[in-house]
Amino acid sequence: MPDNTLPPRLLRTPEAARFLGMSPRTLEKHRTFGTGPVYQKLGGRVVYALDELQLWIARGRRISTTDKGTGTVYPPKRRDNLPPLPRPKPNRPKTPGNGGTPPSHG
Repeated sequence: MPDNTLPPRLLRTPEAARFLGMSPRTLEKHRTFGTGPVYQKLGGRVVYALDELQLWIARGRRISTTDKGTGTVYPPKRRDNLPPLPRPKPNRPKTPGNGGTPPSHG
């Protein structure tokens, strides 16, 4: 049976900005200041995974004005006095060189 799952959808900056409802320049500022969604570089191109954009949006989700929420979406400006944003660690397969179990020989 063929695998019908599609790879994650990757959006370039103009598409991602349109999805988020902001200008591409604002999204570029978020990237520069480290306040925006997680992005990837493929060659010289910046791309955003659709699920990362949705996670960034969810970080600002609130149910009332008194709700502290689970995270903060900061404005696109320098963050000198703010705590660093948590960044997910890349998923790398375990190999002998990065903490995995060495293969058995024999």
